[in-house]
Amino acid sequence: MMFHINKFLEKTMAYFIPISVVIGVLISDYIVDFAWLIPWIFAFMTFAGSLNSNFASFKDAVLHPLPIFVTLTILHIIMPLVSLGIGHLMFPGETLTITGMVLAMAIPTGITSFVWVAISKGNNVLALTIILIGALLSPVIVPLTLDLLVGGTVEINAVGMMLGLLWTIVIPSIAGMILNQVTKGKVVDILSARLSPFSKLGMSIVVMLNGAVVAPYLLEENYRLIGLGIVVIIISILGYVFSFLAGKLLKQEKVTVIAMTFTGGMRNISAGVVLATTYFQPAVAIPVVLGMLFQQVLASIFKGFLQRYYDKLDQQED
Repeated sequence: MMFHINKFLEKTMAYFIPISVVIGVLISDYIVDFAWLIPWIFAFMTFAGSLNSNFASFKDAVLHPLPIFVTLTILHIIMPLVSLGIGHLMFPGETLTITGMVLAMAIPTGITSFVWVAISKGNNVLALTIILIGALLSPVIVPLTLDLLVGGTVEINAVGMMLGLLWTIVIPSIAGMILNQVTKGKVVDILSARLSPFSKLGMSIVVMLNGAVVAPYLLEENYRLIGLGIVVIIISILGYVFSFLAGKLLKQEKVTVIAMTFTGGMRNISAGVVLATTYFQPAVAIPVVLGMLFQQVLASIFKGFLQRYYDKLDQQED
């Protein structure tokens, strides 16, 4: 039964995440006091997602580091700079909005990117490795990126942010990998399959609570919010496009390009909102929440694009 529930949640992920944001905004008065649960639920989600990886698979992927290096460069250097430039161009002088846009692109790749890589028959090991390296580096990279790009205009609580990322991403990730390693992968069948549905439901709860936290700002913004949403979508699309083109320019095989596209295009949006609402003014979270609204939909669109692209290539080769 848990397997079927998990499959259903995977298929409907593109819809239930945006719906969860809307529900969170509508019932914000009733659930906003439970926002303290967000880091704990997120740590559980990270742990559950990490049960599928181990140190052996990490070692295998590191032996071919070029796709990893390029994807991490897109994730943590190119896209934050692109977001900063577009932010200053479209919203000059609006430091909180620009900070939120940079934060949305500075956070590591999302654990859900592995789900889309698996569904699209990409390189699962490469995806897990990029996810893990991003998670391990995030306590240093995220605060450093924000400090370098927007630190002159917004106060950055770097130490608090590092500790938050350590407890919600790094430690649960390592714990999940160790459990996989010591059980020789048996934990995947025993525990991972059972926890996966709860992890996805946890994501929905985190999204609702985050929606409740930023509800006053979302309800006030009206037309400006639409413009900001369009900008966030464009930046998110660029992440996918850059990652796909990088894989093609490097002449990587299909499974590698698929893994690079999703890990380079998706973000750990829940972590971004947790950081935004914990260490910044709530207005910083608005671009991140908007990214959360569209992320799964964009992933679904690019899954279709990749399938059509490679189907067309196969027909030409035949």
